[in-house]
Amino acid sequence: MNQKLRSEISDEYKWDISKIYSSKDLFEKDLVKCLEEIKKIKNHTNLMESANNLYECLKQEYETARMLDKLYMYAHLSLDTDTTNTEAQEMVGKVKNLFKEFDEATSFIKPSLLKYDYDVILKFYNEQPKLKEYEVVLKDLFRYKNHTLSENEEILISRLSKALSSSSNTYENLTDSDMTFGKIVDENNESVELTSSNYSKYIKSKDRKVRKDAFDLMYKTYEKFKNTIASSYVGDVEANSSLAKIYNFSSALEASLFADEINVEVYDNLIKTVSNNLNYIYKYYDIKKKALNLEELHLYDTYVPVVDESTKEYSFEQAVDIVKDALSILGDEYSKDLEKAFKEKWIDVYNSKGKRSGAYSSGSYDTNPYLLLNFEGTLNDVSTLAHELGHSMHSYYSKKNNSFQNSGYKIFVAEVASTVNELLLAFHLLNKTEDKNEKLVILNNLLDLFKSTIYRQTMFAEFEREMYKKHENNEVLTHEVLSDFYYNLNKKYFGDGVIIDDYIKYEWERIPHFYYNFYVYKYATGLSAACYIVDNILKNTNNMKENYLKFLTLGGSMPPLEELKVMGIDMTDSVVVQSAIKMFDSILQQFEQLLEK
Repeated sequence: MNQKLRSEISDEYKWDISKIYSSKDLFEKDLVKCLEEIKKIKNHTNLMESANNLYECLKQEYETARMLDKLYMYAHLSLDTDTTNTEAQEMVGKVKNLFKEFDEATSFIKPSLLKYDYDVILKFYNEQPKLKEYEVVLKDLFRYKNHTLSENEEILISRLSKALSSSSNTYENLTDSDMTFGKIVDENNESVELTSSNYSKYIKSKDRKVRKDAFDLMYKTYEKFKNTIASSYVGDVEANSSLAKIYNFSSALEASLFADEINVEVYDNLIKTVSNNLNYIYKYYDIKKKALNLEELHLYDTYVPVVDESTKEYSFEQAVDIVKDALSILGDEYSKDLEKAFKEKWIDVYNSKGKRSGAYSSGSYDTNPYLLLNFEGTLNDVSTLAHELGHSMHSYYSKKNNSFQNSGYKIFVAEVASTVNELLLAFHLLNKTEDKNEKLVILNNLLDLFKSTIYRQTMFAEFEREMYKKHENNEVLTHEVLSDFYYNLNKKYFGDGVIIDDYIKYEWERIPHFYYNFYVYKYATGLSAACYIVDNILKNTNNMKENYLKFLTLGGSMPPLEELKVMGIDMTDSVVVQSAIKMFDSILQQFEQLLEK
């Protein structure tokens, strides 16, 4: 089926970015104006001579950043609806050049401030009360005082940044461009080329030989590159560990958590709590083995759906009604504000030629929080709509209730609102249908979410933590050390009920997130927090609905762990992660009972 051209899609299904700039001429005028404002920042080199000087410098910096964000939003939204549009490509290029100018112009601010103690800033607040508008960003900046180098040292590190990221670049080039896997025979007895992208299709095949062949071929190929990829990964570990020492952190883990103001206890608590509750995932695999009628469950069997995916199709209008109904539990004000997403045309709905794939929510302080979809009418597309609306409503309330400089929430809490919406939708659909197969599909999707997010991401998080520990304890990370540890980790997380095929020891080689420097744990903590919130909302306990709506308004005005505490969530307490595991067990029980009917 041929993709439609954008011109063939009705305007009612396109987002309206004319509210950002009604014409390209206005965009171009702001480009010129923004460059002028960037140049003005350089005039504030005496920012610490007085409280007023500092205030004027920060005001200039953040007002310019605000304008830059608006320009970028218009350019990138224009490009993402047609990535072949050379005019939009040019607009994005121009804005990126401005960002470089801005970074250069503001580079003196941080080192100039950090030459002083925060006591000086406290004195400045009394001398210029307006400076309090920037208290949150100043406090955050001064957290880095003990982790900042001299100006010349920072320049040296900056110049080495490309070299320090070369390991991940090498890995990407190798795995995305240079590696080929060969062919397998598919369900139709046809020879097909196995790739990184279609592997997910064949590992889920109902034909056991197909999924086994795909599994074996994938990891046999990675085995051939074990020395190269080990060298690449260890290079990244060494770079991050060295930078952590240079910047006065006790470990690479502590350094990576610092930006989100997360302590190591949160990371360790996640791994400890999940490790103490592996019996539930073992039960899941036992149920899967029984449902698939297999004598032995191998790793290549664990991705096969136990139930067929839903064939039910939804129009976009039906999806909107379902999502609005599911989220109405959050109250009239939320529902009223949610309506703006549809009335004000925040959403670009359908796929078209040249449009960026996937889905996202994106906006700036002076724009709507726009949603890009590629809606095809599946149950997953309905869930994606709810998920992205969670992001957009979080952003909407954050900017509505905070100044520009305090409106951006940290990545640690970014997935909470979106996952809350996903869960509310799933439980709403479960309560609405009496159809056994539909219930099984919804429950199966939820089980997959928990399996891949709570258990799998925590396994990855444990692998990262232990590999960095070994390196920081002066152990040599050879490909044997990496592969053997990963193999034993799989034995731990899959249990005795699953045959741990030898080739899985090379799976660590194909996980790009291991180059994201302790990122994956956020998926698991985000879902855990969302489960705790949804459980209390559905039970109408702990004043959760009101506290959750308050949380959505906080933006970046508080550290993320403090924002979660507004809802009674302490991420250092195992209770929160356990709430997710309890929910997983409840869903598993419902799923097992329905299968047996």
